[in-house]
Amino acid sequence: MPLNLFFSNYIDTYIERDVSEYLDVRNLADFRRFLTLCALSSGALINYTNIANELGVSPRTVKAWMSILESSYIAFHLMPFYTNARKQVVKTPKLYFYDTGLLCHLLGIRTVEALVAHPKFGDIFENLIIAETMKQHLNANQEPQLFFYRDASKVEVDLLDFTDPNHRLMIEIKSGQTYHDRFARHLTLIGNVLGIPCEQQYVTSRVEQSYVSQGIRVTSALDWLEGRR
Repeated sequence: MPLNLFFSNYIDTYIERDVSEYLDVRNLADFRRFLTLCALSSGALINYTNIANELGVSPRTVKAWMSILESSYIAFHLMPFYTNARKQVVKTPKLYFYDTGLLCHLLGIRTVEALVAHPKFGDIFENLIIAETMKQHLNANQEPQLFFYRDASKVEVDLLDFTDPNHRLMIEIKSGQTYHDRFARHLTLIGNVLGIPCEQQYVTSRVEQSYVSQGIRVTSALDWLEGRR
């Protein structure tokens, strides 16, 4: 079965079987639009009000629908990491999809060429790395402790993996095929704040081979996805 047809059938079945238990009939069409808006928001800070305005529903309804996506393992929130000592950090979660293929389908992406050329390619690549990192921990019967970091000055690290409290990891995710040392600038800044040494700081991208640059571990996406840290 072509992937396009598979995901279309999957969405139809999901909405008819699972979502219809929670929503009345008149809301099902809005829920389909909601799924697309969530796909467009993947990798971004969740703005319930903006989504609600697009759909003509209340922010409370959007939050309820988000809960449905989470409880049915369609999407998940990545929470920001912050401590009381650092009040200037962003405290709004980001939205990601468990299945990057479904995400691409909702965005209308049907080919590899269309994927690479898509304006959300960077967000999709980030979604892939974060979602698969979560699945790796779940498959190992570990409770994932994943976060992102962003402060008011827009200093950001894409992924903090604190699942092992004795080996905390920081990961910057880049969709390009070339590494530049400037990619690690925020890792160094936040690593100093959080006390995470450079050997536990990663830049994951589409480089062909993994290597170390100035203490930072530059890791190919393939190595990361296969668990080779």
